[in-house]
Amino acid sequence: MTWDGDEYQSRFDRLAESGADVHGEAEYVRRHHPGSVLDAGCGTGRVAIELARHGIEVLGVDADASMLAAAGKRAPHLRWHHHDLTTLDLGRVFDVVLMAGNVPLFTPPGTQEALVAGVARHVRPGGVLIAGFSLDRGYAAADYDAHCAAAGLVLAERHATWDAEPFTGGDYAVSVHRR
Repeated sequence: MTWDGDEYQSRFDRLAESGADVHGEAEYVRRHHPGSVLDAGCGTGRVAIELARHGIEVLGVDADASMLAAAGKRAPHLRWHHHDLTTLDLGRVFDVVLMAGNVPLFTPPGTQEALVAGVARHVRPGGVLIAGFSLDRGYAAADYDAHCAAAGLVLAERHATWDAEPFTGGDYAVSVHRR
């Protein structure tokens, strides 16, 4: 899939201008009080930039050059890396690794386990992997949980939204897995 990072970001800019809250993911992550965050599949950097505004060290990674170009224009002071998440190895760990915005669904079918392994290797002991994605597109919560378990992570909590509404089933989940 080919993206236009500026066009993608303009949708969120219009939402923010209309008064919509576009920072729910960042607020959810901040509940975990991280000092460092890997924004895996960062897109145009919307979440990473908001986290950095709150003094959190953030590094963004995305496989789409157009999205990263938009992120770099908006926040040239942050670190952005162009890389496939399935083979990611930054040589360091983070308090929180975040996959917001349906990241597992944009990975080619059959590579979700490699995606989870690629990002999970960056979760520090005691840290968490947080992911929010639709469950009605061929990648179920049980599959994701199994991939997390294979990567050495255990389910700590699951919500239905980034506002931490209780998960009682449904077609969207925000999952927190701990190392």
